[in-house]
Amino acid sequence: MSYVVLARKYRPRNFAEMVGQEHVVQALSNALISQRLHHAYLFTGTRGVGKTSVSRILAKSLNCLGADGQGGITAEPCGVCQACTDIDAGRFVDYTELDAASNRGVDEVQSLLEQAVYKPVQGRFKVFMIDEVHMLTNTAFNAMLKTLEEPPEYLKFVLATTDPQKVPVTVLSRCLQFNLRPMAPETLLDHLALVLKSEGVAADTQALRLLARAARGSMRDALSLTDQAIAFGAGKLEEATVRQMLGSVDRSHVFRLIAALAQGDGSSVVQTSEALRLHGLSAASTLEEMATVLQRMAVLQAVPSAVDETDPQALELAQLAQQMPADETQLLYSICLHGRGELGLAPDEYAALTMVLLRLLAFKPAATTTNTTLAEKKSLTPAPERVAVAISPPSPAPKPASPLLITVPVMPEQPPEARDIVASKPAHEPAAALQVLAMPVREQGEPGARTQARAEANGGGSALNLVPTEEGDFWHAAVQSLVAQELISAMVRELALQSQLVGRDTDQWLLRVERESLNQPSSRERLQTALAGLGYPVRLAVEVGRVSDSPAKRNAVAAAAKQQAAEESILGDPFVQSMMRDFGAKIVPGSIKSI
Repeated sequence: MSYVVLARKYRPRNFAEMVGQEHVVQALSNALISQRLHHAYLFTGTRGVGKTSVSRILAKSLNCLGADGQGGITAEPCGVCQACTDIDAGRFVDYTELDAASNRGVDEVQSLLEQAVYKPVQGRFKVFMIDEVHMLTNTAFNAMLKTLEEPPEYLKFVLATTDPQKVPVTVLSRCLQFNLRPMAPETLLDHLALVLKSEGVAADTQALRLLARAARGSMRDALSLTDQAIAFGAGKLEEATVRQMLGSVDRSHVFRLIAALAQGDGSSVVQTSEALRLHGLSAASTLEEMATVLQRMAVLQAVPSAVDETDPQALELAQLAQQMPADETQLLYSICLHGRGELGLAPDEYAALTMVLLRLLAFKPAATTTNTTLAEKKSLTPAPERVAVAISPPSPAPKPASPLLITVPVMPEQPPEARDIVASKPAHEPAAALQVLAMPVREQGEPGARTQARAEANGGGSALNLVPTEEGDFWHAAVQSLVAQELISAMVRELALQSQLVGRDTDQWLLRVERESLNQPSSRERLQTALAGLGYPVRLAVEVGRVSDSPAKRNAVAAAAKQQAAEESILGDPFVQSMMRDFGAKIVPGSIKSI
């Protein structure tokens, strides 16, 4: 007898065998028990989470005859009657599965709907299962709408899709929708352990952890990877062989890197990176493993009691969590996530990996005055001197209070008279005196002037933030062309306008945005398609960072210039000047608009 792969051999045969989808199982079981049955069901979710399996189990529940042939609709199909065995074998005449990926036209759908007028031949219900329903054409969707809304009482529709956003709302509104969730690694690990125990295959817990993480929420992927690992390890699953098969990086390298970064040891970071190159280990896998370890470190730093005692590496994780400050852990986690997108841009991925890791050392928070002194030496322009200003609390006060200290910059070009130093210290400070600067009280300006000055100080003006670049000239022209031809809209247009073109290669461009919400895969893909229509068939990579030159900033600067020209034109008009001079007229703020 030929070998049956694990993913098919251990496909669930009833609701009790479904793993990780308790919310769907409970809803369907209660509906079957009370016989409150809908005429159309829609199951959504990523690949390998059980959409087809739950559809077949539902069909068996509706048509099960029981072991004695006298059964009815049930939430626990017997699995031995003719209806159950025929559905499992794929030969039940009243259960039809249509693959919409290869049968997506209106003719195939009409051929299926022609069978709806005939009553079931063997079973209690006819069940039409349409897999990947989002692949149907608009005409095919329209052809099935009427039957989907009011089917015969003996007909049930079951639709499955991995992309429900592409299903028309007219179809969604006619279906009872269930979202099958990706499964947690712990759920996959427990199920793999049961499967391998049934198969009589020895397996390390760490090897199963690797397989569960590599499956990324899909039970089918987990079982397929387990099949491959059994063959690769000659019937045994060991951590070393599974790690070699997956190309995963040994956690010892990851722990060594994080420890070196925590201690600021750049030499060890470079040596470990070279060791990864010599062993041929993936740079992307290294950053992925580091992100996983850092996430667990951050959890331990926030909740020290959240220790997984079953994990043999829990002690090393706890030690690293104590060595690295929480803010550096968060920074390194963010650097690892964004660094994965930079690997493909560099000519050598290991050199890119080294740069990503050394970035933490470059941005390590300064904790001593020595670091501050070094930072000032690196600056090309003299930094403003920082001094403390003593501001006494308002009187009358019930009792003397310590003065409030505010740090303000004093520019080098200020006259010596402004540097009269007085001594003051708050009550809670040590006995050493603090040097403070006695500043003259400034006159309170107009409210509008204060608001404008505050906005300029915060960098609110577009002109203050704009730093034109050559790539910015090209990107602004390209985006303006896309907008003019209406090739982009909504979030895709916002991504193009708010992004900065950082670099261009022959087949890949790097964009930078300030908001993570703009960095969506769907928006990026649509922008790629629009650029291809403009004559630039490239792949886009998007990073999150500070943007200094974007089409939106350039448009804002141009609009501000037009507005300023309009205001100057009105203020310079002789008639307006005479009205203001003779009659005390005032221009209402915001009433001047450029055309």
